[in-house]
Amino acid sequence: MTKGYSLEQDLRLLMNNEKYSDIEIICENEKKLHGSRVILAARSEVFDRLLYRTKENRISFSNINFSVMKIILEYIYTGSIKKESLDRNNIIETFYAAGHFQLPSLQEFILASIKNASYLENYSPELLSKIVDIMPLSEDNILLNLLVETVSIISLDTIEHGRLSIKALRHLLSCTYKKEKPFATPEYEVFRYSAILAAKQVSNDAYENIMERLPALDQIKNSNQVQNNSITDHQKIEKELEPLTHFIDFSQIERQILTDFIEPLGITSSNLILNVYRQIVKSNNLYSSGIRGISMYKFKESNYVWDESACGPKLIFEDNGKVVYAPDGCGHQSVRAKMPLDYKGIFEWSVIIEKYCVNAWVGVCASENFSFEWWAGCQPTGWALGTCGYFHNSNKVLKYCSQFQNNDIKVTVHLNMYKKTCAFSVNDMMYKEISVKDLPSKLYPVVSLKNNGRLRILPYQKVNF
Repeated sequence: MTKGYSLEQDLRLLMNNEKYSDIEIICENEKKLHGSRVILAARSEVFDRLLYRTKENRISFSNINFSVMKIILEYIYTGSIKKESLDRNNIIETFYAAGHFQLPSLQEFILASIKNASYLENYSPELLSKIVDIMPLSEDNILLNLLVETVSIISLDTIEHGRLSIKALRHLLSCTYKKEKPFATPEYEVFRYSAILAAKQVSNDAYENIMERLPALDQIKNSNQVQNNSITDHQKIEKELEPLTHFIDFSQIERQILTDFIEPLGITSSNLILNVYRQIVKSNNLYSSGIRGISMYKFKESNYVWDESACGPKLIFEDNGKVVYAPDGCGHQSVRAKMPLDYKGIFEWSVIIEKYCVNAWVGVCASENFSFEWWAGCQPTGWALGTCGYFHNSNKVLKYCSQFQNNDIKVTVHLNMYKKTCAFSVNDMMYKEISVKDLPSKLYPVVSLKNNGRLRILPYQKVNF
């Protein structure tokens, strides 16, 4: 390409070009890049201080790898980087290096890239584990805070052991301990995950003992009560677990689970358990949500089914209960899902209107005093958005959004039981929150349909734009 047409392209040709360079940059594992003192010093205060206090023709950065330094040089020389240069394998190191060389605009670009990355949620445990190892754990680290928020709303029991380091888990728990922040994992599962990670540090036998003696929360009711004796290497596990127990809220765990499953293991101090019992007594055994902060509990995909025991008698179920169908001539009938929304928190789910019917309704209903032989929005214990665009609760009516009267429309419910608010998205366009102060403490997802309508329930998938 002829020079002189593009400043960026001309400067890119100078990058790592030995002919136009007067300094060697030695990276991790002694890999070498070439640079220009003048350009580096003009673009970075850090390079300026380093290069003009020495007459050496080389500088070393043993903690920055070759590929990351190439990205830094690309930005210094051209003022931009190619999006494909960043991926989940180097984005944390590049963000750290951009901070080291005082390049805040590059950090902003990296932050915007990772927010919109398709891999963010799937690989956030690994990314959090990586960032806590290489960067200071400061409250103003925006990328660190983003990863904490992302991992917080993933159920720990879905994260394979080894993907989230103990150091990363400790930071996650410290940032969310007794704070009103969204969180997805019941506190018992927080303890269980922590104990498993601690046991893995001790031995395979300790790990297998913990796995056997601490069942998952959804299996605990069917598990036999554990033997009243501690496990092998319990003192070693307690030592590994101690940094994490400071940030586990044992008062959120059911008392019977504490007495039958946790205390007999001998991996938490007796004083800690005794203090929890005292706290429970002082609180007069008040009900707790079981989850720290603002619950973002995520149900398993198998939970997203309609309840055939709580529905209008004419409705038909398909695809293992995921789809409900109203046959020809069926008047308005309702069905609720099997998922109980019975504690403070944030719940989100979607309904696909696979086959439109006149005034289908999507929303929530109470567990009592609700008739499934009529539509949800007309009842005092039903709160629903209709395809007409109106939000109804008994005689309370609100024009909420434009009508959506077609097939294959996705309606997402965003229920905040902590704030007592409800919002809806239609085809991923989210509308305003509605304050519903009289919401009862136990609700279920509900839909109403009639005459050939077909509706499917499924987990909410956040869309990145």
